[in-house]
Amino acid sequence: MIRLRRVYEAADPQADGVRVLVDRLWPRGLSKEAAAVDDWPRALAPSTELRKWFHGGGSPEEFRRRYEAELAEPDAVAELARLRGMAAVGPVTLLTAVREPGTSHAAVLAELLGQPF
Repeated sequence: MIRLRRVYEAADPQADGVRVLVDRLWPRGLSKEAAAVDDWPRALAPSTELRKWFHGGGSPEEFRRRYEAELAEPDAVAELARLRGMAAVGPVTLLTAVREPGTSHAAVLAELLGQPF
């Protein structure tokens, strides 16, 4: 099972399983202890260039297309396979600092992992 949550929400040890930060940058104002992140595979985060392009007015559809192309790179493919393996064993929670995880790159990742969130 794959879940999406904001990294700023308190960890839920019973339900979260492995907590995976999927942002390229560490969340502002959050200590590592408070975040309770188990894994941080930066290869799964959108590139800095893509993130800046999107925040500069890029469309969500084009962002998704470009992001999926980045996720086809070998390092990202390996990390996706590793996350699929984790999800086969137990819950995995994808963490992001964005305000709406369900409409973010984390939602694209959850879809690509083939799991509902």
